[in-house]
Amino acid sequence: MSEFLWYIPNTVEPGHRGDDTRDGWGSIEFSTDLARAAQEHGWGGALLGTGWGRPDTFTVATALAARTTTFKPLIAVRPGYWSPAHFASAAATLDQLSRGRVLVNIVSGLDNLAAYGDGNADPAQRYARTQEFLHLIRRLWTEEAVTFSGDHFQVTDSTVAPRPYGTEERPHPTLYFGGASEAAERVSAAEADVQLFWGEPLAGLAERIDRLTALSERLGRRHKPLEFGLRITTLVRDTSEEAWHDAEQRVAAMAAKGAAETAWAVGNSHKKAVGQERLLRLAERGEVLDTCLYTAPGKYGGGGAATTWLVGSADEVAAALQEYRKLGISHFVLSDTPYKREIGRVGDQLLPLLRDTR
Repeated sequence: MSEFLWYIPNTVEPGHRGDDTRDGWGSIEFSTDLARAAQEHGWGGALLGTGWGRPDTFTVATALAARTTTFKPLIAVRPGYWSPAHFASAAATLDQLSRGRVLVNIVSGLDNLAAYGDGNADPAQRYARTQEFLHLIRRLWTEEAVTFSGDHFQVTDSTVAPRPYGTEERPHPTLYFGGASEAAERVSAAEADVQLFWGEPLAGLAERIDRLTALSERLGRRHKPLEFGLRITTLVRDTSEEAWHDAEQRVAAMAAKGAAETAWAVGNSHKKAVGQERLLRLAERGEVLDTCLYTAPGKYGGGGAATTWLVGSADEVAAALQEYRKLGISHFVLSDTPYKREIGRVGDQLLPLLRDTR
Protein backbone atom coordinates (compact mmCIF):
# COMPACT_ATOMS: atom_id res chain seq x y z
CA MET A 1 0.00 0.00 0.00
CA SER A 2 1.43 3.37 -1.01
CA GLU A 3 1.25 6.56 1.05
CA PHE A 4 0.44 9.83 -0.73
CA LEU A 5 1.14 13.04 1.18
CA TRP A 6 1.04 16.74 0.27
CA TYR A 7 3.18 19.56 1.70
CA ILE A 8 2.20 22.48 3.96
CA PRO A 9 4.91 25.16 4.02
CA ASN A 10 4.33 26.27 7.63
CA THR A 11 5.79 29.76 7.35
CA VAL A 12 4.65 33.25 8.23
CA GLU A 13 6.13 34.77 5.08
CA PRO A 14 3.95 34.88 1.92
CA GLY A 15 5.29 33.84 -1.46
CA HIS A 16 6.71 30.45 -0.54
CA ARG A 17 7.96 28.82 -3.78
CA GLY A 18 5.98 31.29 -5.83
CA ASP A 19 2.60 30.84 -4.11
CA ASP A 20 0.81 34.13 -4.85
CA THR A 21 -1.62 33.85 -1.92
CA ARG A 22 -1.13 37.07 0.04
CA ASP A 23 -3.04 36.72 3.30
CA GLY A 24 -3.17 34.34 6.21
CA TRP A 25 0.31 32.81 6.20
CA GLY A 26 1.21 31.52 9.65
CA SER A 27 -2.38 31.55 10.90
CA ILE A 28 -4.22 28.48 12.11
CA GLU A 29 -6.99 29.24 9.61
CA PHE A 30 -4.55 29.13 6.68
CA SER A 31 -2.92 25.85 7.68
CA THR A 32 -6.24 24.26 8.64
CA ASP A 33 -7.69 25.19 5.25
CA LEU A 34 -4.79 23.41 3.53
CA ALA A 35 -5.02 20.35 5.80
CA ARG A 36 -8.77 19.99 5.28
CA ALA A 37 -8.37 20.46 1.53
CA ALA A 38 -5.74 17.72 1.50
CA GLN A 39 -8.10 15.44 3.40
CA GLU A 40 -11.00 16.19 1.04
CA HIS A 41 -8.97 15.61 -2.14
CA GLY A 42 -7.59 12.20 -1.26
CA TRP A 43 -4.24 12.93 0.38
CA GLY A 44 -3.26 10.87 3.41
CA GLY A 45 -1.76 13.92 5.08
CA ALA A 46 1.05 16.41 4.53
CA LEU A 47 4.66 17.13 5.42
CA LEU A 48 4.92 20.24 7.60
CA GLY A 49 7.98 22.38 6.91
CA THR A 50 10.34 23.20 9.76
CA GLY A 51 13.11 25.69 10.53
CA TRP A 52 13.98 28.29 13.12
CA GLY A 53 11.96 31.47 12.57
CA ARG A 54 8.89 29.53 11.39
CA PRO A 55 5.89 28.41 13.46
CA ASP A 56 6.77 25.50 15.71
CA THR A 57 6.05 22.40 13.64
CA PHE A 58 4.85 20.15 16.43
CA THR A 59 2.44 22.77 17.75
CA VAL A 60 0.98 23.29 14.27
CA ALA A 61 0.69 19.51 13.76
CA THR A 62 -1.23 19.17 17.02
CA ALA A 63 -3.66 21.91 16.03
CA LEU A 64 -4.22 20.37 12.58
CA ALA A 65 -4.77 16.89 13.99
CA ALA A 66 -7.47 18.36 16.26
CA ARG A 67 -9.20 20.07 13.32
CA THR A 68 -9.21 17.07 10.94
CA THR A 69 -10.34 13.45 11.07
CA THR A 70 -8.02 11.43 8.79
CA PHE A 71 -5.22 13.92 8.02
CA LYS A 72 -1.78 12.61 9.06
CA PRO A 73 0.82 15.30 9.82
CA LEU A 74 4.36 14.34 8.81
CA ILE A 75 6.12 16.34 11.51
CA ALA A 76 9.64 17.51 10.69
CA VAL A 77 11.84 17.63 13.81
CA ARG A 78 15.53 18.22 14.54
CA PRO A 79 17.46 16.20 17.14
CA GLY A 80 19.33 19.33 18.26
CA TYR A 81 16.04 21.08 19.01
CA TRP A 82 14.38 18.22 20.92
CA SER A 83 15.69 15.79 23.49
CA PRO A 84 14.69 12.24 22.52
CA ALA A 85 12.74 11.52 25.72
CA HIS A 86 10.79 14.78 25.46
CA PHE A 87 9.99 14.14 21.81
CA ALA A 88 9.09 10.48 22.37
CA SER A 89 6.58 11.52 25.04
CA ALA A 90 5.08 14.39 23.01
CA ALA A 91 4.74 12.31 19.84
CA ALA A 92 3.28 9.30 21.67
CA THR A 93 0.70 11.56 23.34
CA LEU A 94 -0.34 13.16 20.04
CA ASP A 95 -0.41 9.74 18.39
CA GLN A 96 -2.83 8.48 21.05
CA LEU A 97 -5.00 11.59 20.86
CA SER A 98 -5.17 11.40 17.05
CA ARG A 99 -5.65 7.59 16.98
CA GLY A 100 -2.44 6.79 15.17
CA ARG A 101 -2.09 9.67 12.74
CA VAL A 102 1.42 10.88 13.61
CA LEU A 103 4.27 10.56 11.09
CA VAL A 104 7.78 11.85 11.86
CA ASN A 105 10.44 13.29 9.53
CA ILE A 106 13.83 13.54 11.22
CA VAL A 107 15.96 16.38 9.80
CA SER A 108 19.73 16.61 10.29
CA GLY A 109 20.50 19.45 7.87
CA LEU A 110 21.91 22.73 9.10
CA ASP A 111 19.54 25.34 10.49
CA ASN A 112 20.13 28.49 12.55
CA LEU A 113 21.66 26.31 15.24
CA ALA A 114 22.99 29.10 17.44
CA ALA A 115 19.52 30.63 17.72
CA TYR A 116 18.31 27.70 19.81
CA GLY A 117 21.59 26.77 21.44
CA ASP A 118 22.70 23.84 19.30
CA GLY A 119 26.47 23.96 18.98
CA ASN A 120 26.82 20.75 16.98
CA ALA A 121 27.50 21.89 13.42
CA ASP A 122 29.92 19.11 12.46
CA PRO A 123 28.12 16.86 9.92
CA ALA A 124 29.61 13.59 11.20
CA GLN A 125 28.59 14.39 14.76
CA ARG A 126 25.10 15.51 13.70
CA TYR A 127 24.46 12.23 11.90
CA ALA A 128 25.83 10.20 14.81
CA ARG A 129 23.52 12.15 17.11
CA THR A 130 20.57 11.53 14.76
CA GLN A 131 21.22 7.79 14.81
CA GLU A 132 21.20 7.81 18.62
CA PHE A 133 18.02 9.92 18.60
CA LEU A 134 16.21 7.44 16.34
CA HIS A 135 17.47 4.43 18.27
CA LEU A 136 16.41 5.89 21.60
CA ILE A 137 12.92 7.09 20.65
CA ARG A 138 12.17 3.64 19.19
CA ARG A 139 13.15 2.07 22.52
CA LEU A 140 11.16 4.62 24.50
CA TRP A 141 8.08 3.91 22.38
CA THR A 142 8.31 0.13 22.75
CA GLU A 143 10.07 -0.65 26.06
CA GLU A 144 9.71 0.19 29.73
CA ALA A 145 12.36 1.42 32.16
CA VAL A 146 14.80 2.33 29.38
CA THR A 147 18.36 3.11 30.38
CA PHE A 148 20.69 4.37 27.68
CA SER A 149 24.08 6.08 27.77
CA GLY A 150 25.38 7.24 24.41
CA ASP A 151 27.78 9.86 23.16
CA HIS A 152 24.97 12.39 22.73
CA PHE A 153 21.97 11.32 24.86
CA GLN A 154 21.40 9.61 28.17
CA VAL A 155 18.28 8.45 30.02
CA THR A 156 17.86 6.33 33.17
CA ASP A 157 14.86 4.15 33.99
CA SER A 158 12.68 6.06 31.50
CA THR A 159 9.14 4.95 30.61
CA VAL A 160 6.93 6.86 28.18
CA ALA A 161 3.23 7.07 29.02
CA PRO A 162 1.01 6.88 27.14
CA ARG A 163 2.47 4.61 24.50
CA PRO A 164 1.94 5.42 20.81
CA TYR A 165 -1.29 4.23 19.25
CA GLY A 166 0.24 1.01 17.96
CA THR A 167 -1.15 -1.72 15.73
CA GLU A 168 0.34 -4.96 14.38
CA GLU A 169 1.32 -3.21 11.16
CA ARG A 170 2.44 0.00 12.86
CA PRO A 171 3.82 -0.30 16.40
CA HIS A 172 4.73 3.40 16.55
CA PRO A 173 4.82 6.50 14.29
CA THR A 174 6.67 5.92 11.02
CA LEU A 175 10.14 7.48 11.03
CA TYR A 176 11.15 9.18 7.79
CA PHE A 177 14.71 10.35 7.17
CA GLY A 178 16.53 11.89 4.20
CA GLY A 179 20.13 12.40 3.20
CA ALA A 180 22.51 11.32 0.45
CA SER A 181 25.89 11.38 2.18
CA GLU A 182 27.56 8.16 3.36
CA ALA A 183 26.91 9.12 6.98
CA ALA A 184 23.24 9.86 6.27
CA GLU A 185 22.73 6.56 4.48
CA ARG A 186 24.15 4.67 7.46
CA VAL A 187 21.55 6.35 9.66
CA SER A 188 18.71 5.34 7.32
CA ALA A 189 19.97 1.81 6.85
CA ALA A 190 20.26 1.25 10.60
CA GLU A 191 17.36 3.14 12.16
CA ALA A 192 14.87 4.85 9.80
CA ASP A 193 11.60 3.32 8.59
CA VAL A 194 11.57 5.29 5.32
CA GLN A 195 14.47 6.78 3.37
CA LEU A 196 13.07 9.89 1.69
CA PHE A 197 14.69 10.82 -1.65
CA TRP A 198 14.47 14.01 -3.68
CA GLY A 199 13.64 13.88 -7.39
CA GLU A 200 16.55 12.18 -9.12
CA PRO A 201 16.49 10.14 -12.34
CA LEU A 202 15.37 6.54 -12.02
CA ALA A 203 18.80 5.00 -12.57
CA GLY A 204 20.36 7.04 -9.77
CA LEU A 205 17.67 6.11 -7.29
CA ALA A 206 17.83 2.45 -8.29
CA GLU A 207 21.55 2.48 -7.40
CA ARG A 208 20.86 4.17 -4.08
CA ILE A 209 18.08 1.71 -3.19
CA ASP A 210 20.38 -1.23 -3.94
CA ARG A 211 23.16 0.34 -1.89
CA LEU A 212 20.88 1.06 1.09
CA THR A 213 19.41 -2.44 1.00
CA ALA A 214 22.88 -4.00 1.02
CA LEU A 215 24.03 -1.59 3.73
CA SER A 216 21.05 -2.55 5.90
CA GLU A 217 22.17 -6.16 5.74
CA ARG A 218 25.80 -5.34 6.51
CA LEU A 219 24.83 -3.26 9.52
CA GLY A 220 22.60 -6.02 10.88
CA ARG A 221 19.42 -3.92 10.76
CA ARG A 222 17.13 -4.93 13.65
CA HIS A 223 13.87 -3.52 12.28
CA LYS A 224 11.52 -4.39 9.44
CA PRO A 225 13.04 -3.75 5.97
CA LEU A 226 13.77 -0.14 5.07
CA GLU A 227 11.11 1.45 2.85
CA PHE A 228 11.64 4.28 0.36
CA GLY A 229 9.91 7.57 -0.41
CA LEU A 230 10.05 10.39 -2.96
CA ARG A 231 9.65 14.10 -2.20
CA ILE A 232 9.16 16.06 -5.43
CA THR A 233 7.27 18.87 -7.15
CA THR A 234 4.58 17.70 -9.59
CA LEU A 235 3.40 20.28 -12.14
CA VAL A 236 0.23 18.74 -13.60
CA ARG A 237 -2.02 20.30 -16.26
CA ASP A 238 -4.80 19.06 -18.53
CA THR A 239 -2.38 18.57 -21.43
CA SER A 240 1.35 18.06 -21.80
CA GLU A 241 1.61 21.26 -23.86
CA GLU A 242 -0.06 23.32 -21.18
CA ALA A 243 2.12 21.81 -18.46
CA TRP A 244 5.39 22.50 -20.26
CA HIS A 245 4.28 26.02 -21.20
CA ASP A 246 3.54 26.80 -17.56
CA ALA A 247 6.74 25.16 -16.35
CA GLU A 248 8.91 27.12 -18.78
CA GLN A 249 7.12 30.36 -17.97
CA ARG A 250 7.70 29.79 -14.27
CA VAL A 251 11.38 29.02 -14.77
CA ALA A 252 11.77 32.11 -16.96
CA ALA A 253 10.31 34.21 -14.14
CA MET A 254 12.69 32.56 -11.66
CA ALA A 255 15.63 33.31 -13.98
CA ALA A 256 14.65 36.96 -14.35
CA LYS A 257 14.16 37.40 -10.64
CA GLY A 258 17.13 35.54 -9.23
CA ALA A 259 20.05 35.32 -11.66
CA ALA A 260 22.57 36.56 -9.11
CA GLU A 261 21.26 34.27 -6.41
CA THR A 262 21.36 31.35 -8.83
CA ALA A 263 24.99 31.99 -9.74
CA TRP A 264 25.84 31.84 -6.03
CA ALA A 265 23.91 28.58 -5.56
CA VAL A 266 25.62 26.77 -8.43
CA GLY A 267 29.05 28.24 -7.79
CA ASN A 268 28.94 27.28 -4.11
CA SER A 269 27.32 23.89 -4.44
CA HIS A 270 30.31 22.34 -2.66
CA LYS A 271 28.99 24.00 0.51
CA LYS A 272 25.60 22.39 0.15
CA ALA A 273 24.34 19.05 1.42
CA VAL A 274 25.32 16.08 -0.74
CA GLY A 275 21.73 15.51 -1.84
CA GLN A 276 21.24 19.11 -2.93
CA GLU A 277 24.53 19.06 -4.85
CA ARG A 278 23.40 15.92 -6.69
CA LEU A 279 20.24 17.70 -7.81
CA LEU A 280 22.03 20.86 -8.90
CA ARG A 281 24.41 18.84 -11.08
CA LEU A 282 21.57 17.06 -12.88
CA ALA A 283 21.01 20.10 -15.11
CA GLU A 284 24.45 19.47 -16.64
CA ARG A 285 23.03 16.25 -18.14
CA GLY A 286 20.06 17.94 -19.79
CA GLU A 287 16.95 19.97 -19.04
CA VAL A 288 14.64 16.93 -19.23
CA LEU A 289 15.72 13.51 -17.92
CA ASP A 290 13.85 10.20 -18.04
CA THR A 291 10.40 11.04 -19.47
CA CYS A 292 9.47 14.31 -17.76
CA LEU A 293 11.94 15.14 -14.96
CA TYR A 294 12.61 18.87 -15.44
CA THR A 295 16.01 19.98 -14.11
CA ALA A 296 15.98 23.66 -15.15
CA PRO A 297 14.45 24.95 -11.87
CA GLY A 298 17.66 23.99 -10.07
CA LYS A 299 19.61 26.45 -12.23
CA TYR A 300 17.43 29.35 -11.17
CA GLY A 301 17.05 29.14 -7.44
CA GLY A 302 15.06 25.98 -6.86
CA GLY A 303 16.08 24.13 -3.70
CA GLY A 304 15.25 20.80 -2.11
CA ALA A 305 12.04 19.34 -3.52
CA ALA A 306 11.74 22.36 -5.84
CA THR A 307 15.03 21.62 -7.62
CA THR A 308 13.51 19.12 -10.05
CA TRP A 309 9.88 18.82 -11.18
CA LEU A 310 7.83 16.14 -12.85
CA VAL A 311 5.97 18.00 -15.61
CA GLY A 312 3.10 16.86 -17.81
CA SER A 313 -0.50 15.75 -18.00
CA ALA A 314 -1.87 13.68 -15.15
CA ASP A 315 -1.36 10.52 -17.24
CA GLU A 316 2.28 11.42 -17.96
CA VAL A 317 3.17 12.31 -14.39
CA ALA A 318 1.36 9.22 -13.09
CA ALA A 319 3.35 7.07 -15.52
CA ALA A 320 6.59 8.66 -14.29
CA LEU A 321 5.64 8.02 -10.65
CA GLN A 322 4.76 4.42 -11.50
CA GLU A 323 8.34 3.95 -12.69
CA TYR A 324 9.59 5.14 -9.30
CA ARG A 325 7.12 2.77 -7.68
CA LYS A 326 8.59 -0.13 -9.68
CA LEU A 327 11.94 0.62 -8.01
CA GLY A 328 10.33 -0.04 -4.64
CA ILE A 329 9.29 3.51 -3.68
CA SER A 330 6.00 3.45 -1.79
CA HIS A 331 5.83 6.82 0.01
CA PHE A 332 5.20 9.96 -2.06
CA VAL A 333 5.30 13.56 -0.80
CA LEU A 334 4.16 15.75 -3.69
CA SER A 335 3.41 19.45 -4.06
CA ASP A 336 3.10 22.43 -6.35
CA THR A 337 2.04 26.05 -5.92
CA PRO A 338 -0.28 27.77 -5.30
CA TYR A 339 -0.67 25.10 -2.61
CA LYS A 340 -4.44 25.35 -2.14
CA ARG A 341 -5.29 25.17 -5.84
CA GLU A 342 -2.84 22.37 -6.57
CA ILE A 343 -4.00 20.24 -3.62
CA GLY A 344 -7.27 19.90 -5.51
CA ARG A 345 -5.94 19.67 -9.05
CA VAL A 346 -3.20 17.12 -8.35
CA GLY A 347 -5.33 15.22 -5.86
CA ASP A 348 -8.31 14.92 -8.20
CA GLN A 349 -6.42 14.27 -11.44
CA LEU A 350 -3.30 12.37 -10.39
CA LEU A 351 -4.14 10.32 -7.29
CA PRO A 352 -6.94 8.23 -8.88
CA LEU A 353 -4.51 7.13 -11.60
CA LEU A 354 -1.98 6.01 -9.00
CA ARG A 355 -4.49 4.26 -6.78
CA ASP A 356 -6.04 2.38 -9.71
CA THR A 357 -2.78 0.50 -10.19
CA ARG A 358 -1.55 0.09 -6.63
